[in-house]
Amino acid sequence: MAGQGKPDGERLESLERAVAVLEVFDRDHPALTLSEVSRLTDISRATARRILLTFSALGHIGTDGRVFYLTPKVLDLGWNYFASLGVDDVARPIMEKLVAEVDESCSMSTLDLPDVVYVARVHTRRIMTIGGRVGSRLPAHATAAGRVMLAGLPGPELDAYLATDPLHRHTPRTVVDPNAFGQEIAQIRRRGWALIDQELETGLRAVAAPVTGRDDRVIAALSLSSNSARTTLTDLRTRCLPPLREAAETISQVLSRGGGAR
Repeated sequence: MAGQGKPDGERLESLERAVAVLEVFDRDHPALTLSEVSRLTDISRATARRILLTFSALGHIGTDGRVFYLTPKVLDLGWNYFASLGVDDVARPIMEKLVAEVDESCSMSTLDLPDVVYVARVHTRRIMTIGGRVGSRLPAHATAAGRVMLAGLPGPELDAYLATDPLHRHTPRTVVDPNAFGQEIAQIRRRGWALIDQELETGLRAVAAPVTGRDDRVIAALSLSSNSARTTLTDLRTRCLPPLREAAETISQVLSRGGGAR
C-alpha cells in the first residue's frame, strides 16, 4: 500500500481522521449522531462536526438534522476501485454466461439518486424497447435494479429519498404512493430481490438481485429484462431469478476478495 511505513511526519492526520469518519458507518452503524461519531472514532466533537459537514457539502454524507448517514455518492469512491479493475474483467464474463443461459438482456447498475446508472450491459439478439447504453440513467423507483439498491440503503437515507424525491408515474402500473412504495421496499429487503411488471414502460418486465462489496453493503444491482408478451412473471421468478441471484453472488464474491475475474 502506498504510504505504508512512512514516517509520521509524512502522514496527513486530518485526512486520516476524515477517512475514519467515513469508515465508522457500517451495517451496525448506518446512522449516527455527532456524539456517536466522536466517540466511535475518538475524534473531538468539533473536529468530527467539521468533517461531517464537509462530507455533507460534498454530497457523501446526508443528515436529517439529528443523525448522519452515508449517501449513494460515497459509492463513487469504492466504484472507482471497481472501475480500475475493469468492469468487463469482473462482471462481463459472468453476465455473458447468464445471458447465454436464460436468453434475456442483462444489466449492471449503480445508484445515483434519483436514478440508476448502467455500468455494464449484455444484450440478447432480441431488440428491447428500453435500450440503454453504459452511462444511461433510469429512474430508480420504477426499475427492479433501483428498488434492490434502495432496499439496501440505511433507513434514514431511504426516508430522506421518499420525502424529497416525488415518485413519478411512467405507466398506469407505476407505484407512486410513498407508503405503498415503502412497503414494497421492505418486502424486497426481506426476500433479497425485486421484480418490476411494466412500471417503467408498458410491456417491460425485469427482475434484479443485489451485488455487495466487502462489508456486505449493496453497491450495485444485476438485472434481467424481458417483454411481457413472451415472458410471464412466473417465468421470471422460476427460470430467470435463480441463475440471476447466483451470478450476482459470484460477482459479489469477486469484489469481496478485491480481485478481478481472471
